[in-house]
Order: sequence, then structure tokens, then C-alpha cells
Amino acid sequence: MTTESIDLRSDTVTLPTAEMKKAMLEAPLGDDVIDKDPTTARLEQMAAEIWGFDAALFCPSGTMCNQIAIMVHTQPGDEVLCHRLSHIYWYEGGGIAANAHCSVRLLDGVRGMIAPGSLSQNINAADDHHARSSLLSLENTVNKAGGTCYAVSHIRKLSDEARRLGLKVHIDGARIYNALVAKGEKPSDYHGLADSMSICLSKGLGCPVGSLLMGDREFIAKARRIRKRLGGGMRQSGLLAAAGIYALTHHIERLADDHRRATDLATTLKKLDWVTEVIDPETNIIFFRTSADPIHVQKTLEKNGIRCIYMGQGWLRMVTHLNIDDHQIRQCVEILKGLKIENTFIQ
Repeated sequence: MTTESIDLRSDTVTLPTAEMKKAMLEAPLGDDVIDKDPTTARLEQMAAEIWGFDAALFCPSGTMCNQIAIMVHTQPGDEVLCHRLSHIYWYEGGGIAANAHCSVRLLDGVRGMIAPGSLSQNINAADDHHARSSLLSLENTVNKAGGTCYAVSHIRKLSDEARRLGLKVHIDGARIYNALVAKGEKPSDYHGLADSMSICLSKGLGCPVGSLLMGDREFIAKARRIRKRLGGGMRQSGLLAAAGIYALTHHIERLADDHRRATDLATTLKKLDWVTEVIDPETNIIFFRTSADPIHVQKTLEKNGIRCIYMGQGWLRMVTHLNIDDHQIRQCVEILKGLKIENTFIQ
């Protein structure tokens, strides 16, 4: 047993650094609902300029950003196209149906990647019998596929095809900076490829709360109204926005360390006799299967000081992040090597 657990459940468990806390405490504040919080405005302008959009909107969560985007881009009864592993389908509480009143067309594709040629095969005819195909949503990185990354060239092909077919394009960029670092790309490569994009600040970038939604000025004006309706308007939000400014300035290049540590963990997992499959990590997410009941494995790991999460379909997930260093990775490797896990499946 270890005396302190190594928390690999998600990169959402990160805590703000001392420097980030200092930036938060020193941030100029206002009321962002009555008129404007100056630090929030600065973050929104900063993000919009980086990613080539007219404007941005600071929201409490990535889920809210995605749901607002879907509501702006669609009308009730429309259909949203996304990969079958998408976060907007699996992990947003049925929001596409409950909030936007839309149906979903789930697309296949290797490791979470939609093939551009598949879009035309999944567009409904302009017929009153069918839902109107109106929005393509892409997730980068794809969490449920093991943190896999779209290359910008792939997104460009999907964007071109979607627009040819009359679809709007939304990018769920929950871990988009992980994708940039892994692919050696930059935000300017994405300019003009999407009608809207969300960026989560509270995952790999290490902020305590917050995400950004970006689009043109008309889109953001509509988004702001929907954010208010959903209860997402925040008063002195500059306390949180300051963390985002700090993260965008200081926490991007260090994502490469998370990716390296994920690879180290995956290398160890592949050598264990009770692990049957490991997806090679492109970024900071490791998916693996075991010869034993995954819930039993998860509980055994936790008893021995390693916290991971069960993702369904037999997959366990570990995620490296800001609060996991090389020493903890070495500890984790030693614990994993020392574990003996019996087959607990009922025959």
C-alpha cells in the first residue's frame, strides 16, 4: 500500500499552481452579467485572436459550450452528425435531445476519426419525412477513443465536405491543445475551418473551472443569450478567467511531458500478464483492457494507491496531467509491476 494515491482518473482533477492562484487573486474584476468583467473580456479576446474567430464567450464548462453551440446552429427536429464515441453523445446528459430537441446520426470511423467520404452517405434527403441534417460536430482529441488526434489536414477535408453538403461545423476542442502539441500544429492552422469551437481550460491546461466558446459575432450574441437562459452567466468571473489567461500563456508546451509520461505508463502496462490490450497513447490518455473483471481491477489498483476510471466496454482509463510528475510515474510503474491480479470473471 502507498500512503498517498496517484490520481490518474482524469486531467480534470488538477489543482491550480501557486502562480495561477496569484494571477487569480490579482485579477481586475467587474460584473460580467450587468456589463463586463475586464479580465473575462481579456481572456475572450485573447482566445478569439489566437484561434481566428471574431469573438468568444467564457462558460462554466465544456458541456455548456457544446450544448450552446448545438442550440445556436440547429432548430428543433434537426439532426446532428458526430462520431459514435463523441463526448456530446456519451457524456452530456442527453443534452442534444433535451436542450436542442435534435436527433443524432452516429458515424463510424477508426479510433474516433470520421472519414470525409462518409458524410455524403449520412445526409438526409431534403424531404419532410426526414430530420434536417444541419451540423457536424468533431471532437479533438477523442476521449473515448483513447485521446486520439485529428490532424488539421483531416479536419480541413471534413470541413470542406461538410460545407459542400450544407452543414455547419463545430469543433469540441476539449483537449485541442494536446492535439496541437502531439501533431506539431498551431492554432492558426485551424483558422476558417469551423463555424464554432469550444476549448476546455480545466483539463490539460490545469485551470480550476471554465471553457471558451468561439464563433462569429452573430453566433456569440446568440450564444450569450442562451448561456443566460441556462444559468451560465457569472458575475466576477475574472477570478476564473485569470486562470485561463495564465494557462494559455504558460501551460501549453508542458503538455508534451504529459504525453511522454502516458507513453511510459502504456509501455509498462503492455508487459503485465493481466493486461490484454493497450491503445498506444497519442496524447495523455491511456486505454487498456485486462483479463480480469475491470471493476475488480479498478478497485485493486485503488487499494494499492493508483486511481483510474472505468470507461465501459471493458476499457480502463488512466490520464496524465499537471499534478503528476516523473516521480509519481515511477511509483506507479513499480506498483503495477508488483501487482498480481487473478482472473475474476465468472465462467
